[in-house]
Amino acid sequence: MTPSPVAADPGATADRETPQTHGLPGWAEIDLSALEHNVRTLRERAPEADFMAVVKADAYGHGLLPVARAAVRAGAGWLGVAQFSEAFALRDAGLDTRLLTWLSVPGADFTGAVRRAIDLSASATWVLDEIATAARALATTARVHLKVDTGLGRGGAFGADFTSLVAHARSLEAEGAIRVVGVWTHFAFADSPRHPTVIAQQERFFEAVAEAERAGIRPEVRHLANSAATLVHPSAQADLVRPGIAMYGLSPVPQVDDDFDLRPVMSLRMRLALVKRLPAGQGVSYGHTYTPKVDTVVGLVPAGYADGIPRDASNVGPVSRGTYRTTVAGRVCMDQFVVDLGPDSDAVAGDVITLFGAGPGEPSAQDWADATGTISYEIVTRIGARVPRIVIGGSQGLS
Repeated sequence: MTPSPVAADPGATADRETPQTHGLPGWAEIDLSALEHNVRTLRERAPEADFMAVVKADAYGHGLLPVARAAVRAGAGWLGVAQFSEAFALRDAGLDTRLLTWLSVPGADFTGAVRRAIDLSASATWVLDEIATAARALATTARVHLKVDTGLGRGGAFGADFTSLVAHARSLEAEGAIRVVGVWTHFAFADSPRHPTVIAQQERFFEAVAEAERAGIRPEVRHLANSAATLVHPSAQADLVRPGIAMYGLSPVPQVDDDFDLRPVMSLRMRLALVKRLPAGQGVSYGHTYTPKVDTVVGLVPAGYADGIPRDASNVGPVSRGTYRTTVAGRVCMDQFVVDLGPDSDAVAGDVITLFGAGPGEPSAQDWADATGTISYEIVTRIGARVPRIVIGGSQGLS
């Protein structure tokens, strides 16, 4: 593919040197002011519902603690994570909001979770039993959310199993070991606004809630709205919304021509480790899958699939240097890849290129998703631990 220039901010520069980034091969800028803006924007979309900031998977690769604190500052009353270790890290760092975690296996540290006043999800009776055992040992009452499978076919109790789950929960409530404070579910097609299952799942969900209430359960919150449902299905907002990807400024419904006033939070930048001229016809990287047709200048980028750069981005992953837009040239390797900077490039080692960002002319995480046949969620969450997160902005400034 031949690189091509694009319009960009006239003030853009290839040199983004700061004390924080000096000498780094690359970094991910995490703009907490953008995140706080997104939380406020999403809250305005669901003004009658409580707001859970979903910060699982290290806050979608953005950094668990800085993001969680920023979300709470912006008005999130709940935090949500998938695994116990994430919930423990939040509590142990002093975050005392309502906190839900929903994935567990037999033998997990339910005692640690209950001791930390973490809300726990149950999709099966064995989970309730483990929670109750922990609560009894601590002489307390555990907070539980019952999950119903309304058609995703993944987590949650399906059909008659939900009836059994409710009955078992009621018996443990009567004992005082647990209190059911929530009933919840997850959509299969919320990112397809007109899909008929969206309404069907809502109907099944509220039928399940009614069944639980007839059995004597009195949930504080009913919740089913993820990012997509929060934005495009107001009827699903119920008592609590659970935005994830939208909070990070990426659209859960990219096929809809609306950015919903969301601002990307992560920008991924790398420094060129080497710049050199190559003659026309010289193959580039393993397998020589890219061969320049003219004499050109190439740059070596010190990041690869070990850092989360998709190998599928070979020859298609978009990058920019200042106002110049190009793509990965040849195969993405474990620790590096090459870009064709064009025959007239004045690039030097140390110059910064942007893989994705929020600036004019910069590729987006969605551009990377489109180029590699995936979703923006995967692009940001896969950025590896070797890439430091540089936190900027936010109502509390640098942190």
